[in-house]
Amino acid sequence: MEMDVTTLLQSMWWSTLGVSYFIYGKRQGKIIAMTCGVFLIGFPYFVSNNIWMFVIGVVLSIIPWRWEL
Repeated sequence: MEMDVTTLLQSMWWSTLGVSYFIYGKRQGKIIAMTCGVFLIGFPYFVSNNIWMFVIGVVLSIIPWRWEL
Protein backbone atom coordinates (compact mmCIF):
# COMPACT_ATOMS: atom_id res chain seq x y z
CA MET A 1 0.00 0.00 0.00
CA GLU A 2 1.43 3.32 -1.06
CA MET A 3 1.11 5.99 1.61
CA ASP A 4 0.87 9.60 0.50
CA VAL A 5 -0.02 12.71 2.49
CA THR A 6 -3.69 12.66 1.46
CA THR A 7 -4.16 9.06 2.56
CA LEU A 8 -2.41 9.73 5.86
CA LEU A 9 -4.51 12.82 6.63
CA GLN A 10 -7.75 11.10 5.66
CA SER A 11 -6.89 8.11 7.83
CA MET A 12 -6.17 10.38 10.74
CA TRP A 13 -9.39 12.38 10.20
CA TRP A 14 -11.70 9.35 9.93
CA SER A 15 -10.08 7.62 12.89
CA THR A 16 -10.47 10.72 15.05
CA LEU A 17 -14.11 11.02 14.05
CA GLY A 18 -14.53 7.31 14.80
CA VAL A 19 -13.17 7.70 18.31
CA SER A 20 -15.57 10.60 18.85
CA TYR A 21 -18.53 8.55 17.62
CA PHE A 22 -17.51 5.60 19.77
CA ILE A 23 -17.22 7.70 22.94
CA TYR A 24 -20.52 9.44 22.19
CA GLY A 25 -22.27 6.14 21.53
CA LYS A 26 -20.91 4.56 24.68
CA ARG A 27 -21.96 7.46 26.90
CA GLN A 28 -25.41 7.80 25.34
CA GLY A 29 -26.00 4.05 24.98
CA LYS A 30 -26.39 4.24 21.19
CA ILE A 31 -25.23 1.03 19.54
CA ILE A 32 -25.27 2.38 15.97
CA ALA A 33 -22.96 5.29 16.87
CA MET A 34 -20.56 2.92 18.65
CA THR A 35 -20.55 0.48 15.71
CA CYS A 36 -19.95 3.21 13.14
CA GLY A 37 -17.19 4.56 15.36
CA VAL A 38 -15.42 1.20 15.37
CA PHE A 39 -15.75 0.92 11.59
CA LEU A 40 -14.50 4.49 11.11
CA ILE A 41 -11.45 3.67 13.21
CA GLY A 42 -10.67 0.46 11.33
CA PHE A 43 -11.59 0.91 7.69
CA PRO A 44 -8.64 3.18 6.68
CA TYR A 45 -6.32 0.21 7.25
CA PHE A 46 -8.05 -1.73 4.48
CA VAL A 47 -8.88 1.00 1.92
CA SER A 48 -6.01 2.67 0.08
CA ASN A 49 -7.87 4.55 -2.65
CA ASN A 50 -8.50 8.16 -1.56
CA ILE A 51 -11.86 8.46 -3.31
CA TRP A 52 -13.21 5.25 -1.80
CA MET A 53 -11.87 6.24 1.59
CA PHE A 54 -13.77 9.53 1.37
CA VAL A 55 -17.00 7.88 0.19
CA ILE A 56 -16.94 5.16 2.86
CA GLY A 57 -16.07 7.69 5.56
CA VAL A 58 -18.93 9.99 4.62
CA VAL A 59 -21.42 7.12 4.51
CA LEU A 60 -20.30 5.80 7.90
CA SER A 61 -20.48 9.32 9.32
CA ILE A 62 -24.04 9.89 8.13
CA ILE A 63 -25.50 6.57 9.30
CA PRO A 64 -25.80 7.54 13.02
CA TRP A 65 -27.59 10.77 12.09
CA ARG A 66 -30.11 9.01 9.85
CA TRP A 67 -30.92 5.99 12.04
CA GLU A 68 -30.97 6.80 15.71
CA LEU A 69 -31.98 4.08 18.12
